[in-house]
Amino acid sequence: MKIIMQLDRVDKSFGGVHAIDHLSFDIYEGEILGLIGPNGAGKSTCVNIISGVYSQDSGSITFYGEKLRQQSIPDRAFMGIGRTFQSPKPFEGLSIRNNVLTAALLYNKHMKDAEKATDEILELTDFSSIRDLPAAKLPIEKRKWLDMARVLAIRPKLLMLDECLAGLTPAEMDESLDLVKRINATGVTILFIEHVMAAVTKLCPRVVVLNEGAFLSQGDTRVVMREKSVIKAYLGEDYEHVEN
Repeated sequence: MKIIMQLDRVDKSFGGVHAIDHLSFDIYEGEILGLIGPNGAGKSTCVNIISGVYSQDSGSITFYGEKLRQQSIPDRAFMGIGRTFQSPKPFEGLSIRNNVLTAALLYNKHMKDAEKATDEILELTDFSSIRDLPAAKLPIEKRKWLDMARVLAIRPKLLMLDECLAGLTPAEMDESLDLVKRINATGVTILFIEHVMAAVTKLCPRVVVLNEGAFLSQGDTRVVMREKSVIKAYLGEDYEHVEN
């Protein structure tokens, strides 16, 4: 498999807090990679560094052979790095379609191309039948879907989903997992940051585990979930008892 992104000994501190500590891992083209760990492990900080919200203090990140260091957030978006946020914030005064179209116009020079891309995304994300509904009327699950739809308008090569299942019911969660699979099937590589282990197990063949900003483990999801160090740091003894 082709490596599209490499993190090599990445460090990030905020004052005296070492948020990311010599972190290294690879992301392969076309995969759905889970990024997991306890609260404060550095998952969102890692996403923020990759997307350009923060710059690393040291270490390197390479995306399709190009070093990421000084590029702005828009520059990285145009390179193909997309992300969602834990709390989606749609343009509430716009319709679903115009939310996506606004993003598509940033990428496409011509309105016709932007409209074509928008309609394709609405079809993929099951919004076609309610495309004219104001975004303000959407429940939390569909707001998260709209967040994904808007990011798809920049044609990402890598899409980082930061806790896109938070606050959802089990049924909504299953529907959202199906959507993530459909997006991945179009060729988009997914970095899936999530606390719901049942979802991670269903969706991610491979995971990377962080603890206190540092790499803890990686590999086949079901194998990693049984590792003593992962159970101790993250899953807890109750998980081990359930597994056994």
